[in-house]
Amino acid sequence: MKAYCRDLGRMDYKTCWDLQQELFDAGVARKRTGPIPVPGADGADDAGTVLLVEHPPVYTLGKSGHAENLLVNQEALEAMGAQFFHIDRGGDITFHGPGQLVCYPILDLERIGIGLREYIEALEEAVIRTVAEYGIAAGRIGASGAWIDPGKARPRKICAIGVRSSRYVTMHGFALNVTTDLEWFSRINPCGFTDRGVTSIAAETGSQPSMQEVKQLVIRELATALQCEITSGS
Repeated sequence: MKAYCRDLGRMDYKTCWDLQQELFDAGVARKRTGPIPVPGADGADDAGTVLLVEHPPVYTLGKSGHAENLLVNQEALEAMGAQFFHIDRGGDITFHGPGQLVCYPILDLERIGIGLREYIEALEEAVIRTVAEYGIAAGRIGASGAWIDPGKARPRKICAIGVRSSRYVTMHGFALNVTTDLEWFSRINPCGFTDRGVTSIAAETGSQPSMQEVKQLVIRELATALQCEITSGS
């Protein structure tokens, strides 16, 4: 099974959301036309597309999130040069911005052969393995995402995860803090939590890893976790 990776560089949130929606709608429409093709048939090994992107500063609130977890008003956001969107993924509020690698897999899970819970666990595992390359021991705490010191009183989230699916086609995904300015998270209760922190690869290691290097690691580990070949493509 194959998926194709598109590195979008830096793109504003709305433009990227529209692209996601276009790919997602096409994937769902393909499911409506009939059963999953027999392996080996033309197009049967196409699982979808993985988008990699950095966004300008933006806060997004999931469909079940609480607006009060945004701690500043619209005027303050505009003064800071940030945008806000209420979107259709799971989860509460989070931040996207420079220095953060956002990964949006638009995949047909039935073609890959996994369910939604397994898929989220695969995303978590890919991130856990990626940050391990930098000597960071991340884990799970029962809430989605990848966390540092998961067994301690105030764990720190290094990667947020929020997805949407229809007919087992996914959109949205995860946001890994690489060199992100963590001050942006002080304007929200990240993911709705008031008793947990946020961190980044840079904050944990004191180094400034290359975004391109992190992208390559993420794609390698995501391919391993999903047992799906991910190659550059359109």
